[in-house]
Amino acid sequence: MIQFVAVMLKEIFDKGKEFPWERPSKCPKCAHNKVWGHGFVSKLFDGFTELLWLKRWRCPVCHCIITMRPKSHFPRFQASKKDIQDALEHRLTHGKWPPDLSPPRMRYWLSSLKRQVRAHLPQRMKLGLMTAYERLIDLEKIPVSRAI
Repeated sequence: MIQFVAVMLKEIFDKGKEFPWERPSKCPKCAHNKVWGHGFVSKLFDGFTELLWLKRWRCPVCHCIITMRPKSHFPRFQASKKDIQDALEHRLTHGKWPPDLSPPRMRYWLSSLKRQVRAHLPQRMKLGLMTAYERLIDLEKIPVSRAI
C-alpha cells in the first residue's frame, strides 16, 4: 500500500536513509495503532542520477506493507505530476513536445490520457484534454496511466 506524504525529494536525496520519515499513526488497511519499520525501497526519480531511499512500514496484525511516496508524483511514475502536466500542455498548445524530456515517454502520457478520457469521461472529450486531465484527478484516477 502506498501512503503519500509531502516531502522534498532533494532532502531525501541529501539525507538518504537518515531522512526523518514520519511513522504512520495507524495501519491504513486494518487501523491497528502501531506499525513497524520495514526497511527501505530504492526508487529512481527524474532529476536524480542515483536511487532515492523511500521508507517502508509493516503492520504486525494484517502484514500490510506501507511504502512512503512523495505527493508530487503518481504511483509508478518517475516524473512529477507537474512535469507531466506541463509537457502535455506544451504539446497541446504548441503542437510539439518540449525538448527536455523523452518524446516516446511523453507520447505514452498523451495516449494514456486519451485512453483514460475515453474510459471515464467520454462525454467530456469536447472540453479539451487538459480539462479532462484535471477532472480525472478529481475522480482520483491517474490520468496518464494505462490501467483503466
